Amino acid sequence: MKILVTGGAGFIGSAVVRLAVARGHQVVNLDALTYAACLANVADAAKSPLYAFEQADIRDRAALDRVFETHKPDAVMHLAAESHVDRSIDGPGDFVETNITGTYQMLEAARKYWMQAGRPDSFRFHHISTDEVYGSLPADPAVMFTENTAYDPRSPYSASKAASDHLVRAWAETYGLPVVLTNCSNNYGPYHFPEKLIPVVILNALAGKPLPIYGDGSNVRDWLYVEDHADALLLVVQKGALGRSYNIGGENERSNLELVQTLCAILDGKQPRKDGKSYTDQITFVTDRPGHDARYAIDPSRIRDELGWRPSVTVEEGLERTVQWYLDNETWWRALQDRDGVGQRLGTGK
Repeated sequence: MKILVTGGAGFIGSAVVRLAVARGHQVVNLDALTYAACLANVADAAKSPLYAFEQADIRDRAALDRVFETHKPDAVMHLAAESHVDRSIDGPGDFVETNITGTYQMLEAARKYWMQAGRPDSFRFHHISTDEVYGSLPADPAVMFTENTAYDPRSPYSASKAASDHLVRAWAETYGLPVVLTNCSNNYGPYHFPEKLIPVVILNALAGKPLPIYGDGSNVRDWLYVEDHADALLLVVQKGALGRSYNIGGENERSNLELVQTLCAILDGKQPRKDGKSYTDQITFVTDRPGHDARYAIDPSRIRDELGWRPSVTVEEGLERTVQWYLDNETWWRALQDRDGVGQRLGTGK
């Protein structure tokens, strides 16, 4: 396939680009290169003749039309988005502009291209979204998000992603655009931009800084290794049923406190503190995020039963790999330390 990947220099997008090129697909990486993007994430893939890069903003319709006309993709995998909840609390406008208006422009550009090509049945517009659109779950482990769970977004970020999901479904119903959708749980792994919990904990631990945990650390997330996610996304874009949505989860629920304690234990083994103490001594509980959802958990039955996909990496295995990757790739993360907002407490609502 020739796949147009939006946001391909970001965390999840770059994992998709790397895997798609490795599997022999042609990939056009469209990215505006905003603060969280990093072309180093796809440096190896960029050496391949299967790879092409277009620097463009998904809100720029003229640029999108040019990219579609130039490259003529078989499918779109739309990952470009503002994605940090804390930043959405401080500046929701960027999330409305990129996640809603940008998705609208992508849909219109894709629709024009698809119609001019004779409305081929083989074309796919794959919209990649988040489980945060469903809101918050109770502690009961029997209660999980399914594809039929009602939307109940609680943050500007999740509200903007919910809106983009609705636009994609509307374009399928109104115009017949061939779409598939996925909603994923929390991703982690190599190349994770150092503003999210796991890279913050790893890098703060190594720097001897406090390891900040919101509230009492009881908030639960379902953790999905990013390379597993990329595998699932490529499966859905090729074999997912038209108009169908698929929840992608890691089947690895952990509280934030449990997660941080596990990271500390891994670091204690791989790079012990010089004073002989545990990195857990650096754990610091901070004021909770406004509107912090208590629990996310995905029921992955549909993608497992219909497409035969399950995650291959447990959270313990994935965290071990992730810590080792950060230890081995200091040059990558050092270069990002001076970017806007990195290392600062964001999302206080003030």
